[in-house]
Amino acid sequence: MLDVVGPGFTVERFERNHKPSALVYPGAQRTEFPVIFNAHLDVVPGEPAQFQPYRDGDRLYARGAHDMKVSALVQAMVFAELAGELPYPMALQLVTDEEVGGRDGTGYQVEQGVTGRFVVIGEQSGLRLVTESKGLLKAYLRATGRTGHSAYPWLADSALVKLMRSLERLMARYPTPAAESWTTTVNIAHLDTPNRVFNQIPAAALAWLDIRFPPEDTDLAGRGVEQVAAYLAGFCEPGVTVEIDHIDQPHHADRERAEVKRLSQAAERQGYPGGFLRKHGAADGRYYSACGVDAVAFGIEGGGQHGPAEYVELASIAPYHAALTEFLRAG
Repeated sequence: MLDVVGPGFTVERFERNHKPSALVYPGAQRTEFPVIFNAHLDVVPGEPAQFQPYRDGDRLYARGAHDMKVSALVQAMVFAELAGELPYPMALQLVTDEEVGGRDGTGYQVEQGVTGRFVVIGEQSGLRLVTESKGLLKAYLRATGRTGHSAYPWLADSALVKLMRSLERLMARYPTPAAESWTTTVNIAHLDTPNRVFNQIPAAALAWLDIRFPPEDTDLAGRGVEQVAAYLAGFCEPGVTVEIDHIDQPHHADRERAEVKRLSQAAERQGYPGGFLRKHGAADGRYYSACGVDAVAFGIEGGGQHGPAEYVELASIAPYHAALTEFLRAG
């Protein structure tokens, strides 16, 4: 990707937990950039054949085509073409860990003082602007009990039964929606006990929780680790404890902000609605939003991200390039 950008720019490199990232900008000194383009270069796993791109009509199929390698390439091209001639400094932020949480890429760079006034993240959006996304909570529920022979359950205390009852209470509060809904959702991602035989009652059990919550859920939004842990503990039976891995608050960008309107208008002039979206998944914009910096996702058209038939609509690439170019030149 840096070869696409070419020489003549400062390349500041970062790395944490073996996750490299880079910040590219004109001039010798990092500043508060009026605009940052953010792109992630990592992809989720796939079958070997998915890493051999192929074209079918107006679609390009490949792992990461839609999420978000093509948008990243266009962002890099626009940066290379314009960054050296704009009347203000801008930056291109390249990270390699968005698919696993982004903490060691965008998150780490923000911790190290990288900042700006407006961020465009090239995540797929069909040339619409994602101005809201849900918060992300990852937690563990750990249950303890007393083991025993499965033929004599009254002599034991099953940790797994305690855990399942606790999860049932939580899912009763947050049932899985029948259709798309801007509500809190809970994914029980993993259940485990140390048992390796059928005839032993488990003395310990573990559940992983992935919870996505909108800002309207005031039981979670705006709450700290201790508050959220206490709230989740309210669903748990005695012997079940809560451990919070991390909480990321919902992301929000002001739709009335001048840069948001300018980018929307640039998309409209390319024949796209330029409207707004809110997404259920988390993205790296939350690291900027937490610092009071507005960030939007704005990318190409396509579909099937993370699936077996991921593709990008080739007809959206040139309009995306043109919209980014117009947006920067109008700044």
